[in-house]
Amino acid sequence: MVELTQKPEVTRALGAWLKTPWALSAGLLVAVAILDPANFQSVGVFAASALAHTARYILFAVLLLAYLKATGAEAMVAKAFEGRETRMIFLAALFGGLAPFCSCEVIPFIAGLLALGAPLSAVMAFWLSSPLIDPPTLLITAGALGWPFAIGKAVAAVALGLFGGFLVKALASQGAFSAPLKVYEQKSCCGCGPKQPEKPVWKFWQSDERRVVFRKEFVNNGLFLLKWLALAYVLEALLVHYVPADLIATLVGGEGVAPIAIAALVGMPAYLNSYVAPPLLAGLIEQGMSAGAAMSFMVAGAISSVPAMAAVWSLVKPRVFATYLTLGVSGAILSGIVFQLV
Repeated sequence: MVELTQKPEVTRALGAWLKTPWALSAGLLVAVAILDPANFQSVGVFAASALAHTARYILFAVLLLAYLKATGAEAMVAKAFEGRETRMIFLAALFGGLAPFCSCEVIPFIAGLLALGAPLSAVMAFWLSSPLIDPPTLLITAGALGWPFAIGKAVAAVALGLFGGFLVKALASQGAFSAPLKVYEQKSCCGCGPKQPEKPVWKFWQSDERRVVFRKEFVNNGLFLLKWLALAYVLEALLVHYVPADLIATLVGGEGVAPIAIAALVGMPAYLNSYVAPPLLAGLIEQGMSAGAAMSFMVAGAISSVPAMAAVWSLVKPRVFATYLTLGVSGAILSGIVFQLV
């Protein structure tokens, strides 16, 4: 009787595990071992070596993110939405790349700002820059693609936020985007927790509660990054070993605007999160993808992330949502062109 009652729980647990990146990574390696045993060792060594190379960036990123959460540094982001509108846009674009919000936390945060009368221009600047870069993403990108690419992406994030913010400001001055917010009821979410204090507590270790937050965030974010990057490097190994370089070079290689625009349009629907994309792009660049196309692909993919789009769609009216996506695609293409020229 005990076995019968426990079997459904085991089945559910197994089913849940099979949907994880761990299972997909293992399944891909098993498939290589069965279908192409001669290349199994080289694929495995490639993925393991790449993951080991990025390990130091993972550790630093996890420590930094846990510290930001434990200190309550989210309180600093709210300061970006105080004062003159032009100042708000600049600060919102900058803090968008630093905010340690998860995808569910940003929904009530932004909804509250809009409900309190924060201008849509500053909110749009934050929304455009926030999905593109954060401290862990910056470090992971540097580990996979080098610091020039990581810094270029950070600059693109802030520039896109500024571009979108000031464009929305100009359109709003002509009467567009009046009452942008949908009717919204704030609900509890997976990480909102209690309201943050007005000022960060930098010496978090003096509080038992904050030390618990630090440990929890360190473990959760460490496992999150590790599982996604393990999958990313397995996929990169498969890409390098099995996708013809000529195919990549034909689609998104070479100079000019066309490969950059194609990469942006492909990157929008083919979203890969910011932890998986850098290793895959490293493999694509090795096979002929231009640097500008890689930047365009990464920017467009981040803007089209399911959490980012869900946050926008759930809060604002369709015309604001359409503006968000249009700015994302055009900003990705411009970012790719500038990065290619630089």
